[in-house]
Amino acid sequence: MRSSSRTVSALTLALLLAAATPVEAGTAAAAPPAPLAETSPTGFAAVHALGQNGTTGGAGGTTVTATTTEQFLEYIDTTAPLVIRVQGTIDITSKQGVRPNKTIIGVGSSAVINGGGLEFYRSSNVIVRNIKFTAAEDDAISVGRESHHIWIDHNEFVAPLDGAVDVVRAAEYVTVSWNWFNKTDKSMLLGHSDGNGSQDTGKLKVSIHHNFFDGSRQRHPRVRFGEPVHVYNNYYKGNAVYGVASTMNAGVVVEGNHFEGVPHPCHSASGYDASGPGRLVQRNNVFTGSGTCETNGTVVEPRTYYAYTLDPAADVPALVRAGAGTGKIGA
Repeated sequence: MRSSSRTVSALTLALLLAAATPVEAGTAAAAPPAPLAETSPTGFAAVHALGQNGTTGGAGGTTVTATTTEQFLEYIDTTAPLVIRVQGTIDITSKQGVRPNKTIIGVGSSAVINGGGLEFYRSSNVIVRNIKFTAAEDDAISVGRESHHIWIDHNEFVAPLDGAVDVVRAAEYVTVSWNWFNKTDKSMLLGHSDGNGSQDTGKLKVSIHHNFFDGSRQRHPRVRFGEPVHVYNNYYKGNAVYGVASTMNAGVVVEGNHFEGVPHPCHSASGYDASGPGRLVQRNNVFTGSGTCETNGTVVEPRTYYAYTLDPAADVPALVRAGAGTGKIGA
């Protein structure tokens, strides 16, 4: 089944909000307001599949607030649905498992998970929003082993030792939206390894939209085997190594993005590193001070699975700067 589409684009919402606020004569116009945050996911996390009607997280469960590490670890390991409000800084180590049917949402603009990360192992229906992840000693978020319907939205990622967000080992129906990848190195890996095709082929269905890849170096994302991976309306700025890499016969659609100062926006036909070629379709992107996007072959269209509305690529930098990261949604 298909998910419902946004009836109004994020840009249109921002313009409507701006129009509702008059500017007095003789005064400077205020910066445009942040786009109205979505209350439910778009893209693959919204698709009805695998017995799950979109991604609702802990809706219908108890709401709790975690202010200590002990509380947080107890709540994410609870079997019942929960809405877990994270308040202040939570220090954890390694990667901590999250059970199904959870919403993990930061309170205000100062919720931090520091030192470790979140791991999904055969988990499903989880929402992670409005959290700043700092100094993870491995991945900040690892969506793995057949997990599905995960929505990662309006977070900030700073200095993880490995990936900021990785989706591997047959995980699928994931949306990564409105996040700030703040100078990260290995931002996003889709597909565990070149030798994992038997598990990952036909899986790794991921939507990546309205993220700010801000001085981050590589893997925005790097994809093996997954199809379709839908990369749209993201702002790429100063990415030294590359933007998107489609390898090992993955199928990636790259559309409506704005690349600024990116020497290698896309790899595909030539593969990348030791990985063989992938397939990549690009359309309606803007390249400012950037190289060319390497394309190859055809890809299953995301519209096969869900409807969506693109914002114009020229508007993406202002839109994403205003809306991505923490402190932009209520909790």
